[in-house]
Amino acid sequence: MTQVKDKTDQQLNRALAELMGYSVTAKKGYWLKNPDGTIIADPFSRSTEEIAWTWAPDYCTDPAASLEVQAKALELNYKAYIDHLDEFVNTDELAICSEPSYRAIASLLLASPRERAEAAYVTLQGEK
Repeated sequence: MTQVKDKTDQQLNRALAELMGYSVTAKKGYWLKNPDGTIIADPFSRSTEEIAWTWAPDYCTDPAASLEVQAKALELNYKAYIDHLDEFVNTDELAICSEPSYRAIASLLLASPRERAEAAYVTLQGEK
């Protein structure tokens, strides 16, 4: 868990994008491709691979993008994702794993995009 907390937003976004199937291809510059192979930000190539990855979805701050990666994690292993989200969100005695409470459940529903991204990363890593 500590490893994901140490990642910057940009590092976590790239790691999640890779787990979601995004890739960078190099031909006359670098291009980010989404999981279905469509090039993103065409017709402009990027001068480096790192710059191309900046076009990946912003799972850490964009609520819609964080819901996309959350949906993927729930699809792969809903129990693990909920347990991981609980660890990131409920840092006190309200932990949902031991004894669910409405307050603990509400805190999961109010998770920030970063918290959802962290929980999804840990879940998707475990399912690799």
